[in-house]
This record gives sequence, structure tokens and C-alpha cells, in this order.
Amino acid sequence: MPHIVDVETPETTIRIGDRPLTVEEVVAVARFEAQVEISDAAWERVRASRTVVEDLAEDTVAHYGVSTGFGALATTHIPHEKRTQLQRSLVRSHAAGMGDPVEEEVVRALMLLRVQTLATGRTGIREETLRLYVALLNQRITPVVREYGSLGCSGDLAPLAHCAMVLIGEGEVMAAHDVSVPGDTMPASEALAQAGLTPVVLHEKEGLALINGTDGMLGMLCLAIHDLHVQLTTADIACAMSVEGLLGTDDVFAADLQALRPHPGQAQSAENLRAVLAGSPIRDSHRDPHACTRVQDAYSLRCAPSVHGAARDTLAHARRVADAELASAVDNPVVTLDGRVESNGNFHGAPVAYVLDFLAIVAADVASMSERRTDRFLDVSRSHGLPPFLADDPGTDSGLMIAQYTAAGMVSEMKRLAAPASVDSIPSSAMQEDHVSMGWAGGRKLRRSVDALTRVLTVELVTAARGIALRAPLEPAAATAAVIAELDSLTSTAPGPDRDLGRDLEICYLTVHDGGPVLAAESVAGPLH
Repeated sequence: MPHIVDVETPETTIRIGDRPLTVEEVVAVARFEAQVEISDAAWERVRASRTVVEDLAEDTVAHYGVSTGFGALATTHIPHEKRTQLQRSLVRSHAAGMGDPVEEEVVRALMLLRVQTLATGRTGIREETLRLYVALLNQRITPVVREYGSLGCSGDLAPLAHCAMVLIGEGEVMAAHDVSVPGDTMPASEALAQAGLTPVVLHEKEGLALINGTDGMLGMLCLAIHDLHVQLTTADIACAMSVEGLLGTDDVFAADLQALRPHPGQAQSAENLRAVLAGSPIRDSHRDPHACTRVQDAYSLRCAPSVHGAARDTLAHARRVADAELASAVDNPVVTLDGRVESNGNFHGAPVAYVLDFLAIVAADVASMSERRTDRFLDVSRSHGLPPFLADDPGTDSGLMIAQYTAAGMVSEMKRLAAPASVDSIPSSAMQEDHVSMGWAGGRKLRRSVDALTRVLTVELVTAARGIALRAPLEPAAATAAVIAELDSLTSTAPGPDRDLGRDLEICYLTVHDGGPVLAAESVAGPLH
């Protein structure tokens, strides 16, 4: 499983309809603008299911979403002449989101996942409508979706409705980055006209098909899975550097000791630590038990495989949930293989909401341990011979004192973000939707938490790099040296008089976010888990 998705050209194409999407493909489209196409077999399924819906539209028996109202109004029959208005009204009324626009990559992930469900042939969408949706993705016409509006049941109604608004030529889109200031918006009608695209008029069932799904929360889950996979490997690298710089021992990471507790993630984490620390002259300088008086390292060093490993195992569970959801056709009602249109409860976001919350807990705990390792470098009573706060001239210089404050502040916030969203439920739609998942809220806070973890790890990497430099003339391990060189290619982590520390940390954060330290370590140590 690759650590880092790297789609170099927008011409890279993801094919939909023959198999479920992967997490990596979602990231490729959402973040790197990979193009999308739908297979011939999927188009056949789309046309077949549309025929079923059109036949039912003429039935004298009421069918939910085809000839009735929605939610608590499901028993209200809608005459044929009002059904186009019904679908348009559904989209307009449900596009009730408020707050700041969410990130473009989240909206693109949401759109891609809705396209995948529409291409299953289980929703009754018309070919014309689906082709326009694909065109929006491929031409980077991104609807403005607001922060608040989804309860995660029936799926992400408001976010998906804001996307559906663009299909009918209404609402707002993010302005193209090459012609406007990022963050600007423009009318959807104007964007469609500039792209040579024509809005659609929604027919029976299409409004529901466009807004009833877990696509927003699932998109955020896929992005988080990708990013956490990178950052958990980064956490192992940062820990190895801290063990090295704090004159800790790698003996506790031995494979036979880890096998006494056979969790897969723990074994992977320990293997990473051994690989990064291999051949370290700093470690070898105090390997003689007669020369080293310490019996055991602190938990933040010694127990890292247990914590990082448990995080990895939780991430593996989240990926299994994501894979199942990526193989799903989430809509209500659905067109079955034998031609029935049936109501169901598959739109409920609980499976995704739970793991979004689990991952926020994981991120907070890994960051908490990282911050403790950073703090050990700065305390002369625990750093084993390093200057206070790793300062060049302690007293005159403050060194990395406030970098630890920054990490501590983020860890504190991450602990608050770890409070689960999925345990809450506020009934809606006149008690028809009397239990909701709050999965969208779980996804929003997880994104903030993953970003904070990346920043906390950046502080540890910069701190460990300076601590290792202060062990000169002893040299670090080859993998450690490669990571330090990666950071130093962008800014200096070397000891010296105080400088603009915030700028240095922000520059380093960018490469940590993109997996720079992982690639640097792997260039020497080989593939890491």
C-alpha cells in the first residue's frame, strides 16, 4: 500500500463502474485532479435503471421519491405535472448549508463518490444528468459547500444538495484559480456557460439520487486514511530521531520482544524504528551497559510501538470500513437488480461516523506522545547533557521553548476534538429521522486533528534534528541524516542564535504534510510500513 499518492498530470484517468474505487483513487481525483470516466457496462446499468423509474412514474401506486413527497411528507402524492418542480424544490430546499466553504478537495471527493454510486445503476439517474456531473469533476467546476448543514442521515443531504444545485444551473462554485483569487466564488450558471455546459432539468427520482448518501463523510475518511498513513510512519521516524538524540536505547524495539504482544501494527512500528536507527553512531556510543547507567527510557520512547501500533491497527480497521463503503450503492429508495424500487436505511452514516471518531482519538494520542518527546529535549534534567531549550546562549536565547508551547496547545485542542460526534443525535424531519449519525461533524473535526498531528510531528522533527546536531562530533544514523538533510534543504534546523522560528516550522510542516521525511528515510532504509 503506497504511502503517498502522486498523480503528476491531470490526464491521469480513473475509470468508474467495473469495480469499487480505492482510497488512493479518491485522493487522486480529490487532491490531484485526476480525470474520471465511466465504463460502458456502467452506462448500460444507468440506462436500464432509468427505464424502471420511468415506468413507475406512470404507475397509479405511489412510489417514494418518484410520485411522493420526501421525509415526513412521504405520504403526500404529487401529480405528474408537478414532479419536475418537486425535484427542483427538493434540491433548492435542501441546499441550506451555512458557514465557511469547505475545502475543494473535500467537495471533489464528495462529488466523485456520488458519481460512483450513480454509476452503479441502483439510483435511477438519467444518463444526461450523470454526464454533466462527470463534466463538473473533469473541468474542475467545484460547487461551494458550506461547513454546517449535514447530520449524517439521510447521508450528507445539504452538502450534496449544494452540488446538485450546480447541475440545475443554480448556486455558487469556486472560481477557477487561474483567473481569480483563491477563495472567490462565481455563479454556477456563469461557470457552466464558460465551460460550454448546459444545466439539466431534473426528472422523477433524480433529486433524491443526487442528495442521499454518505459521500461527504466518506470522502473525508478517505483523505484522512491517506494522510494518517503517511503521518503514522512519520511518527515512527520522529520517535527514532528522538530516541537517538536523547541517548535512548533501541534494544526495546527488538522483534522478539515485540512478538510477545503480537499486534500487527506494533510489529510494523517497531520494525520502522529499527530500520531508521540502524547503524547509528550516536546509539553505538552508549551501547556498552557498563558505560550507560540508565535502566529504562521514559514511556514516550520505550512504549512508542505500542501506541503507534495501536494507531496503525485502528487505521487498518478504518480502511476496511472505507473499502466496504466504497463498494456500496447508498441511496433511498434504490432500484434493485430485479427492477423493484425499495426504501432502505443504508444511508445512515453510523459505520463511517464511528471510525471518523476513532481516528480522532488515535491522532490525539499519537500527538500527545510526540509532544512529550519534544519536551524531554528542552528540559536539562531529562535531556542528558543538552543545553536548556536547545538554546545557543540560554537566557539570551530561548531556543525551542515556545515551539513546545505551540505543540502543547495543539495537543490540548486535539483532545477536545477527540470527543466523539457519533454519540450525539438530534431528531429531525418531524421525528421521521429520529436518529442521526453526525458523521459529517466527525469528518470536519478529524480533518483539523490530522492537520494538528502533522504540525506536532513537525515540531518534534525540528527539535530532534537540533538535538542530534548538538551531539556532534557523533554522527546520526544514515536514515536520520537523510531526514535532517530533507528539512535543511528547505530551512535550517541547525543550532544557532534565535531566528524566526514560526517561519522555519511552517516551511518544515509543508514537507512533512507531503511525506518528505518518509521519502527521505526510505531512500536509505528502504520501504517503511
